[in-house]
Amino acid sequence: MDLGLKGKVAVVAGSSQGLGRAVADALAAEGVDLVINSRSPEKLLAVKNQIIQHTGARVEAVPCDLSTADGASDLISAAESAFGQVDILVTNTGGPPPGMFEDHGPEVWRDAIAQNFESVINLVRAALPGMKERRWGRIVNVTSISVKQPVAGLILSNAIRAGVTGFAKTVSNEVAPFNVTVNNILPGYTRTERLVHLADAISERDGTTVEEVYDGWAAEIPMGRVGEPSEFGGVTAFLCSEQASYVTGQSIAVDGGWIKGLI
Repeated sequence: MDLGLKGKVAVVAGSSQGLGRAVADALAAEGVDLVINSRSPEKLLAVKNQIIQHTGARVEAVPCDLSTADGASDLISAAESAFGQVDILVTNTGGPPPGMFEDHGPEVWRDAIAQNFESVINLVRAALPGMKERRWGRIVNVTSISVKQPVAGLILSNAIRAGVTGFAKTVSNEVAPFNVTVNNILPGYTRTERLVHLADAISERDGTTVEEVYDGWAAEIPMGRVGEPSEFGGVTAFLCSEQASYVTGQSIAVDGGWIKGLI
């Protein structure tokens, strides 16, 4: 299937590793002009070179901190300077630290809100006017399965990702007449660096081994395994495509069946 993305310009936040990197790889393979981002210039440059080598795509690397309004604005401005416009925006930042409610003080909450909620608002604010003017745009927010079924020990993610979901649903209705879609994609347990850190934290908290933590996750998933980043990247690329032009305001799980609810 031709996703109709060749020549589009995509900004993928938090794309030096993990799910963001998988999304960047999938979009580059479809022929987009790509802008990647993380806080680490060195890591980002290495990823840029790898994507160019593997796909031949045009890639710009823009290191900046998306937990600040200036960082989000700088990323979109850099993309527009490099390629003239932004057609696709994939918002994504590292997940907040695990823990129970009483584990986190006000400063941790403020940092998590800035990183995982305000970053989405600021990126959308910067990219949306151009999409509306051109009457074409795709916004996909990487959130979490926790918005449909809260995950024990992830109070920060459970609370903040739900806020992103409400924001995205409201904005999707406002911009639908401009042929701009806004969707959320919900990763389940996927084999990324984030999952390794989460397994380490759980094993330390519960006095188990990391292997036992992975086995416990797999036992909860009908498919009997954790996901691969490329599987997540492929679904995200579809949501950015011309074929997904009638899909908006949705929260789509890529979780191997982990969520138990009907919707």
